[in-house]
Amino acid sequence: MSRLTHLDERGAAHMVDVGGKTVTERVAVAAATVTMQAQTMALLEQGAHQKGDVLAVARVAGIQAAKKCSDLIPLCHPLLLNAVDIDFELDVPSSAVHLRGCCRVSGKTGVEMEALTAVTVAALTIYDMCKAVDRGMTISRVTLLEKSGGKSGTWKRAATGDE
Repeated sequence: MSRLTHLDERGAAHMVDVGGKTVTERVAVAAATVTMQAQTMALLEQGAHQKGDVLAVARVAGIQAAKKCSDLIPLCHPLLLNAVDIDFELDVPSSAVHLRGCCRVSGKTGVEMEALTAVTVAALTIYDMCKAVDRGMTISRVTLLEKSGGKSGTWKRAATGDE
């Protein structure tokens, strides 16, 4: 069994030394879902929310969150991100917004945490902007879908049929 990389031999937390690693192109894709009432979905679909374009604000929030990931998660390395993309799929029959975030970097460490942070903060922004009309929304299924680059190569989540 491999050990947790953020713990030293004494069990103390530490930041992993990536100085000896090779710079490679690294990509991570994460997802999340926000489920809401049908009336709230209708406001999003029509762009009729009184606070403005909810998805545009959520996209900017997600991008900003990816850029600030190392400020939020104590042992994350600050990264110079090449790109952050946040996409939304309105699933009207299920009254859900499916979020997908992709982060890219040329670096010595991966961007999984940045992608996960991006979709989480984008989902929280949707909640924040819509909570006045729907406090019962849920944020769920925050998950890493895939990552590539680095010594460990490519990893993809096995399909479960409900993505």
